[in-house]
Amino acid sequence: MGFTKQPEVAADRRKPLVSVIVPAYNEVDNIEPLLTELAEKLDDSYEVIVVDDGSTDGTGTKAESLREKYPFLKTRRLNKNQGKTAALLAGFELAAGDYVSIFDADLQFTPDDIKNQVELLKKGYDLVTGRKVGHYEKRTVSAIYNWLARKLFGLKVHDINALKTFRREVLEALSLRKDWHRYIVPLAAQKGFSIVEIPVELRPRYAGKPKYSKPGRIVIGFLDLLAVGFQVTFMRKPLLYFGTLGLVSLSIGFLVGLIAIILRLLGHGFRPLLYLVILSVLAGLLLFAAGFLGEALAYINERIEHLEQVLRPNPDRDKRHEK
Repeated sequence: MGFTKQPEVAADRRKPLVSVIVPAYNEVDNIEPLLTELAEKLDDSYEVIVVDDGSTDGTGTKAESLREKYPFLKTRRLNKNQGKTAALLAGFELAAGDYVSIFDADLQFTPDDIKNQVELLKKGYDLVTGRKVGHYEKRTVSAIYNWLARKLFGLKVHDINALKTFRREVLEALSLRKDWHRYIVPLAAQKGFSIVEIPVELRPRYAGKPKYSKPGRIVIGFLDLLAVGFQVTFMRKPLLYFGTLGLVSLSIGFLVGLIAIILRLLGHGFRPLLYLVILSVLAGLLLFAAGFLGEALAYINERIEHLEQVLRPNPDRDKRHEK
C-alpha cells in the first residue's frame, strides 16, 4: 500500500514510525522520481525528510514544490554545502520517527530494503546495515576500506557505508564530526548497540553525477578512518597505550645505558650511546605525559557525555520523577 497523495493537514497525520532522511546535493533530476517511488512502496507510518545541502541546481526548490503532492514530505535547506553529515543531522532535527533511515537521493537503494531493515529493528536490533549486492564503482577500494574497518574496529559486518536504518537513540548517542556519517556503524558498535547486516540491492544511479568519485576522497576517507579508530581505541585508555610505549622506550634507554657503562669500564667509551640513552628516556617520559594528558581528556569527555544523557529529554524518566 502506498502513500495517499491527497493534501492533508500535517497535524492530522499520526506520528510516523520511521523517518527517512534524504541528504541531497545537486539532485534536482532525482527528487521527483525518488518521491514517486517512496510513495508507491511505503505506507503512512513513514515520513520523508529531504535536506537540500546547499545545492546550486534548484534541488531545494523542487523538493519544496512537491510538499502538497506528498503530505509525508518534510524539507529543509542548508545555506551552503556542508557535507552529508551536516545534512543528516539537520534532517534528524525534524525527524519524528522512532526509527531513522539514511537514504541516498540517487535512487541506488530501494525502499523495499528500508522495510526489510525496519522489520529487523522491530525484532530488537538497534542498527541494521546493508551489504551492497550489485555492480558498483570502486569495488576494490571499497573492499580494502571495509577490510581495514573490520580489523580496526573488530566488526563482523562487511560494509559500513551502505543503506542503514537504526533506532533514533543510536544517533542521539553519537558525536559526529564532518564526514563521520560513514562511521555510524563502528561508533554505534563502540557504544554497545546491537548491529546486524543484511544484503541490499544496489542499482545504477538514476540521474546526475556521483559526488564522491574524486581520488582525493579516498585519502580523506582513509585519514578519517584512522581518526575514528584513534578515538574509539587510544582515547578510551590513553595511558594504557602511551604508557606501554613509554615503558618500552625507558627500558631501551636503561639497557643501552647499561651497555654504555660496561663499554666505558672496558675502555671503549662510545658517545652516541649516551645520546641514545638521553633520547630514549626523554621519549619515555613524554609518552607517559601524553598518556596522563589523554586520561584527563578522556575523563572530561566522559563527563560531557554523561551530562548530555542527563539533559537529553527522556519522557519515561521524567514520568518516573513526577511520581
